[in-house]
Amino acid sequence: MHMRHAALVASLFAAFGAHAQVTTQTCPAAGTAMTYPVTKKVEQKDTYHGTTIADPYRWLEDANSADTKDWVDAQNKVTQSYLSQIPEREAIKQRLTKLWNYERYSVPYKEGGRYFYSRNDGLQNQSVLFTMKSLADTPRMLLDPNTLAADGTVALAGMAVSPNGQYLAYGTAASGSDWNEWKVRDIDSGKDLDDHLKWVKFSATAWTRDGKGFFYSRYDAPEESAKLAGINYFQKLYYHKIGTPQSADTLVYDRPDEKEWGFRAQVSDDGKYLLITATKGTAPKYRIFYKDLSKPGTKVLPLIDAFEASYSFIDNDGPVFYFKTDRKAPRGRVIAIDTRKPTETAWNEVIAEGEQTLVGANMLNNQIVAEYLADARSLVKVVDRKGKLVREIALPGIGSVSGFNGKRGDTETFYSFTGFTNPTTIYRLDLKSGASTVFRQPKVDFDPSGFETRQQFYTSRDGTRVPMFIVSKKGIRLDGSNPTYLYGYGGFNISMTPGFSPANLAWMEMGGVYVVANLRGGGEYGEKWHEAGTKLQKQNVFDDFIGAAEWLVANKVTSPAKLAIGGGSNGGLLVGAAMTQRPDLFGAAIPQVGVLDMLRFHKFTIGWAWTSDYGSADNADEFKALVKYSPLHNLKAGACYPATMITTADHDDRVVPAHSFKFAAAAQAAQGSAAPILIRIDVKAGHGAGKPTTKQIEEVADRWGFLSRALRMSEPGKVAAQ
Repeated sequence: MHMRHAALVASLFAAFGAHAQVTTQTCPAAGTAMTYPVTKKVEQKDTYHGTTIADPYRWLEDANSADTKDWVDAQNKVTQSYLSQIPEREAIKQRLTKLWNYERYSVPYKEGGRYFYSRNDGLQNQSVLFTMKSLADTPRMLLDPNTLAADGTVALAGMAVSPNGQYLAYGTAASGSDWNEWKVRDIDSGKDLDDHLKWVKFSATAWTRDGKGFFYSRYDAPEESAKLAGINYFQKLYYHKIGTPQSADTLVYDRPDEKEWGFRAQVSDDGKYLLITATKGTAPKYRIFYKDLSKPGTKVLPLIDAFEASYSFIDNDGPVFYFKTDRKAPRGRVIAIDTRKPTETAWNEVIAEGEQTLVGANMLNNQIVAEYLADARSLVKVVDRKGKLVREIALPGIGSVSGFNGKRGDTETFYSFTGFTNPTTIYRLDLKSGASTVFRQPKVDFDPSGFETRQQFYTSRDGTRVPMFIVSKKGIRLDGSNPTYLYGYGGFNISMTPGFSPANLAWMEMGGVYVVANLRGGGEYGEKWHEAGTKLQKQNVFDDFIGAAEWLVANKVTSPAKLAIGGGSNGGLLVGAAMTQRPDLFGAAIPQVGVLDMLRFHKFTIGWAWTSDYGSADNADEFKALVKYSPLHNLKAGACYPATMITTADHDDRVVPAHSFKFAAAAQAAQGSAAPILIRIDVKAGHGAGKPTTKQIEEVADRWGFLSRALRMSEPGKVAAQ
């Protein structure tokens, strides 16, 4: 948000279904209740469509106030004191550091006669950008973000190479902020020009073919006090000419009549057309505009002028544009639109909708390389420009691919393959023969043969068949004793596919089971699957997650006391909703940078854009749905909540930390058992993108350390001996 993207009203509890009921239970007497910092309450009440909602922790929304800063310091002291007393934590951190210390590569791509890719030698805070003129050359370091801040908190946030290979435009983000600053580097000399662009956020970068400048999107400069929480409206598309100040940039397109519209620019490979994708919120429904760059003074013209479906530009034959779309094809298809005859009845279907979900398409070697998801697993096909199958690309197993970048005439491309126990390997694909060869393969300090991945289908509350991946050491006993970490997301059309993580590997080495559920709201089965987990149907997502947990317990993979749940951002909402609806089902919960106040999420930064998935409390019907599951508003005094560690960051300007602050304060006040409710607040960090390696390792060590105590893992110290 890969967007890679949200009161205690007793009368509304009765409207929940069976899964949504807060289970009444007697809290166990064992253990000593924790002492938390005193959090003051204020007399803040709001009325929504006739219903009055108390918001006693509203003051925590002001992250800059002295009171909030004191509260953050006090909470962090409690949390760090608790974590420091977990003896296994240091051994876990040491093992994580060893596992993390392996080479990681991005997928190379070619532009202007040069190859570009990034590499991390293992424990570098940020990956380093390299270039070379041929695959036989010694790579040359082009940009090292680690030199931009001593603590690694400035990250590369985007890059684009000019078509002539002369310049690199690159964006940086400080402390994980969504705000980017862009500069331009001369690739031969390695030196930056004077160009400096600010207030760039959620932007693509598209060079003109002559290499003299590029298109980008920005917002007007905010007031200093509103940088991290102020709402973002009225994005504008500009053209920046190299060697000129930002104040001289040309406004290419904006919509002062549409404050919620955003714009992403692309330039066709032939350099003739500017494509503008207009977005509204996070819904995968776009408008497409274009401008003929070969004729000075031409206007921006509409091609698709309604937010009804997704459209992703692939390539063009002159005025004929190829798109991947889900228009009248929820699982995706490829179409060709002649801009001279753009009516829908004249569209030409190139690849028809199939059984699998089409997630990407690129024109290479005068063919189309199409990426699919088949039950959340990658499948890649090559078809000719009439849609006839040429071949299927053989993949190493159950996993995920990405890449396949390039231009129509290219006869080679690169892609990555990763699985839960397969470290990301980079392959070179010969498009003439279809043969893949290893380009870069990391060596990680573990034996993958000792682990197994299986895909399990289960039935959700309403009968929907949902898949999940279960990953563990081979030969685990199905006696309900396995510590299990159930992870999910379920939103914004984002698919949860197999991927390697040293963090999850460490968990499995500790004897844990790692599970990923492919919930509705995601994109695994196309747009219908996504829409089935949005707005008034959002409860389906939580039901799917709870259904996965119930299957794991019923089939003796684990038991409630040994089951932890986790997720970030929209996944943090998922965890918050699940733990408030079924506190009896889980032994621990870790909501990370979560959207937890569903009545006010749209009042901060880009939160308004999430209403396409969540709806808004400003709408009466959507308010009724939101208040039923909003984690902050469904905490019940005296309920036995599982051991919980809420995580957030002081510079998160995507999901502002007020969500986690208010939820932590309310959960600590409501907790009826001795299980801890902690909040871990990272400093000089944001929503997650660009987080330094050192901070990632620290956070994971705290997470697994917390769970080793919360789930009473019998031998967590074994991790040190691996």
